[in-house]
Amino acid sequence: MIQNINVGIVGFGWMGQVHAKAMSRVLQHYPDLPARPHLVGVADTSQDGRLEYARNSFGFTQLTNDWQDLINNDEIDLICVAGPNFTHRDVAVAAARAGKHIWIEKPAGRNAAETRQIADAIADSGVASAVGFNYRNPPAVELAKEMIAGGRIGEVKHVAFQMLSDYSAHPDGALSWRFVNELAGSGVLGDLGSHGLDLAEYIVGPIHQILADDAIFIPERPAAHGAASHFSRGDAGERRPVENEDFVIALLRFENGAKGVLQASRASVGEQNSYGFQIHGTTGALAWDFRRMGELQVCLDQDYQAATWSTHRIGPADGEAGLFQPDTAIAMSYDDLKVIEAKRLISSIATGKPEGATIADVLRAAECVRAVGTSIAEQRWIKL
Repeated sequence: MIQNINVGIVGFGWMGQVHAKAMSRVLQHYPDLPARPHLVGVADTSQDGRLEYARNSFGFTQLTNDWQDLINNDEIDLICVAGPNFTHRDVAVAAARAGKHIWIEKPAGRNAAETRQIADAIADSGVASAVGFNYRNPPAVELAKEMIAGGRIGEVKHVAFQMLSDYSAHPDGALSWRFVNELAGSGVLGDLGSHGLDLAEYIVGPIHQILADDAIFIPERPAAHGAASHFSRGDAGERRPVENEDFVIALLRFENGAKGVLQASRASVGEQNSYGFQIHGTTGALAWDFRRMGELQVCLDQDYQAATWSTHRIGPADGEAGLFQPDTAIAMSYDDLKVIEAKRLISSIATGKPEGATIADVLRAAECVRAVGTSIAEQRWIKL
């Protein structure tokens, strides 16, 4: 019997809309799923027409300014937690305690303690969970992980991961909630750094020790007015202090002996979504750039010296690419990665077997983020 999963979304900004699109499309790519999502409710406090958009474009029928209305709706089975960081813990814990499955965006809680509370509520209720670590999902990344596990580049020796962006590079960018510790928990560390730390552990293996430093490049920003995003510009009025980091860099020691570095920035001029990695082993190397998502750079099966790189273009045989495009080198999109995420969550709900990134993975990332913060504060290596 096909199971129906009724979906409620808390926070209908860009990310909430991405969740809705993924749930709308998932059966188009995975028609044999044992469960079918139905979009039911949206909670959002914005006055910019989001609720009307949810009704008119997606067919949501329950529209509310109070997320607790969705929690109290016994017909809703799954809650997508897609609002600002300061809402995540309360929404996710209440939803889990009400027996609802959880799809939550990173970094989950504002800190590791809040993320632990979410994880405990999910464990106590026995509901399924998914976390928005979408950079795991590109077929090129899955292929790199398989190659490393299969020994294609030998023993991993040194790696570099980067999560660089310019969304806060302008000095007149509005001081949205992301720049306030009480609301965000951290700056680029929780926003992009958590992605990089998760991706590093997912591909290379557990991180053993961390040594880190950070910087605030723009110490003051103009006050935000209304529901400002982190792309919004402020006005010429009052300027307020930025409370968290624009940039973080961390040295990494992995349990398997590999060494690494992670850089994350929200204020790097010239960098837009410059996310990726370079991984060097004893006999080969791999590299990937999110901006060329369908390509994996490979250096394999050659001599140790004067080895050259080639490009493996992703095709239907790689990962789940064939469920989206019929031929090699037809690009996938960011939204496709969220469809993969949705599929794995729906499978987890239907089968009772976790698939994809879960609350346990974001809890581990939160512990890594905490270690980075401790290292910055104490200027020493921190063991995990």
